[in-house]
Order: sequence, then structure tokens, then C-alpha cells
Amino acid sequence: MNRIRITALAALVVLVVAAAAQAKTAAPVLNGTVGPGFTITLTQNGKPVKTLKAGTYTIKVADKSPIHNFHLTGPGVNKLTSVSAVSNVSWTVTLKKGTYKYVCDPHKTIMHGSFTVS
Repeated sequence: MNRIRITALAALVVLVVAAAAQAKTAAPVLNGTVGPGFTITLTQNGKPVKTLKAGTYTIKVADKSPIHNFHLTGPGVNKLTSVSAVSNVSWTVTLKKGTYKYVCDPHKTIMHGSFTVS
């Protein structure tokens, strides 16, 4: 009987440790959207991204128009979606200290944004 309890307790401890490790390694999510109109945004938890801490992030981009793209550049990062495709993509990026810019390349004079990483 004690052996069964010890085995069950050990299994529970393994599950808790594994869940905690997974929760610690999950990268924060940023959401990028471009189109369908002439808009481009980058948000985290529904709020516009202005500043972030250096680290690893998952960026989920919804490219909603075949006339736009989402292009993110900054220290060590150069990621983009296709101008001709409507798509949903996910990137894992490591953001370093500096300024990052996101633009729609064909409409960069009116569709752009930036944020800083410290």
C-alpha cells in the first residue's frame, strides 16, 4: 500500500515539475496584423507595443491582404510575409536592445510602426 502511494506521489511530482518547466519556457506572444485596409499594428495583450524587455518572443502575424506585407527589422531580426499572399505566420525571435521597425514594404510611408527593446 505504501509503495503505491509513493509511486503515485512520485508521478505527481514529475507532472508538476514538467508543467512548471513548460510554463517557464513559453515565450511571450506579440500579435502583428496588416490589412485588410491600410493598417499595420503590433500588440501584446491587446495593447500597442511601444517598449519591451530583451528576450525571446513569439510573433503571430495575420497578413489579411494580398497587397500588403508585414516586415519586421531590428538588431539581428529581418522577418517578413509575402506581399502577394494572405497568410497567418508565427515567428520565434530573440529581441536585443535597440529599435525595431515594422512596415508594409509597398506602403512604407503610411504603414509603419516601431518599438524599443531595453
